[in-house]
Amino acid sequence: MSNPSKNILRGVIVLTYIIIMAVVIYGLAAIFTYLNTGADRSTMLHTEIKQVEHYLPKVVWAPLNNVGRPMDTQTLKSIEDDYLDAWYVKHVAFKSNTTTGIDDYYTESARENLYNIITINSENENSIDATTLFHNITLEFFSEDGQLVVLTDKDVVEYKRLFKSGKYLTEINEISTYKITLLLEDGFWRIRHLVREKSETHNPKVKNLPINSSELKGINYYPQDSPWDMYGDKFDASIIDADFKVINEAGLNSIRIFVPYEDFGKSSVTPDKLEKLKNVLDLAHKNRLKVLVTLFDFYGDYSVLDWSLTQRHAESVINYIKNHQALLGWDIKNEPNLDFESRGKELVLAWLDKMVAHVKAEDPNHPVTIGWSNVESATLLKDKLDFISFHYYKDLDQLEPSFNSLKATTNQPVIVTEFGLSSYNGFWNPFGNSDEDQAKYHKDIQTIFKTNGIPYMSWTLYDFTEVPKEVVGGLPWRKNAQKHFGFIDKNGLKKASFKFISSKE
Repeated sequence: MSNPSKNILRGVIVLTYIIIMAVVIYGLAAIFTYLNTGADRSTMLHTEIKQVEHYLPKVVWAPLNNVGRPMDTQTLKSIEDDYLDAWYVKHVAFKSNTTTGIDDYYTESARENLYNIITINSENENSIDATTLFHNITLEFFSEDGQLVVLTDKDVVEYKRLFKSGKYLTEINEISTYKITLLLEDGFWRIRHLVREKSETHNPKVKNLPINSSELKGINYYPQDSPWDMYGDKFDASIIDADFKVINEAGLNSIRIFVPYEDFGKSSVTPDKLEKLKNVLDLAHKNRLKVLVTLFDFYGDYSVLDWSLTQRHAESVINYIKNHQALLGWDIKNEPNLDFESRGKELVLAWLDKMVAHVKAEDPNHPVTIGWSNVESATLLKDKLDFISFHYYKDLDQLEPSFNSLKATTNQPVIVTEFGLSSYNGFWNPFGNSDEDQAKYHKDIQTIFKTNGIPYMSWTLYDFTEVPKEVVGGLPWRKNAQKHFGFIDKNGLKKASFKFISSKE
């Protein structure tokens, strides 16, 4: 073998030896660290639960006045986290009929009852999809050795959906009181006893608020250069201010805007987004416009275990702007009935029902509605709402009878919060409507509105050059049609329809 070949072989052997030794040393160091500091908790959990991302029911602690050892803040936080994680694990177990994670949050004696329930449900093909939304906890006792606590959890708001062989049976709304004992084992606060002391049906009544809708003349608003991304990098207060001036001078007095759920940070709402939202309301007030704020745009999960996260989101948005002078009211969700087929009508309606009550609890001073996509769905939950709103894109000859038929079913005001006609007639729809057709449409619908005293909000101020596929899908004939609903074209010129943007006296 030549010297160069021998040198290469030696080099490979030496390098391999160095790599093996490095791996061995790293492994020994990791083991030593593990044994001396304790295992990281997330690596111990079978389910690797991350409570912040999955489960955030509202928790209120009573002032600490417990028997036994004084409680410190850090320990109390650990107790709360483990207690809520135990609820979450139980919800997952009863939904899936598996025992994963139970050992981490329940003592050996407490597991037996849970295992029995899971076995029975599994054998009978039953499952329970559940969550809790509110806990009101009192620390009753903390042992001197710091190993045991006793809690009372009052007014626990629980929601359950029962299934048989995968088919939905019914829902249960409860408010309960529990007595809980937790033991500290291996760094975990595990539930030893969880006993329900009382339970009753929970159907909170909400007070309906009046809304001055008789003179409402409005429009749905997005800036032309950032539709469906109003609070992103292109946010420009001067552009929005100028647009609001145009809207006001056109004879309109209100706008409808949208708060995208994920873009705003889901359960951990981004302060920068909230400040931009408030800025929009400031500019609306400056231009004498009222604002209907539509929550949960682009949200479509509705899963029961997600409900606590959506409630935390709503709280953050509502409490930031609920005292603003420009706020007209809250639209819980844009066109949620379009999710009935994919998510299940019962589930969507249950989420809406709980969210209506939650929004009213957070802000009892502003009216609440749901922006249904059609008049047929507008009777749903109508007694829970302060005013009924629906969108109308059908033939105008059916608008008046449809409105009057709906109005006959409710004492609540009824508002058409979306309507319009696309002026697109290009390659993907050569027989579409022209600018003149669009103008005639708005002239005719304004006559109907005025004759019948119908409050309205049109869609929308501008034509757009780009429409995200999440809005109408990727089909070019749908995307191009959506780009041409505006009263002002992509070059900033008023279209023929602008003359009929409002029903001026």
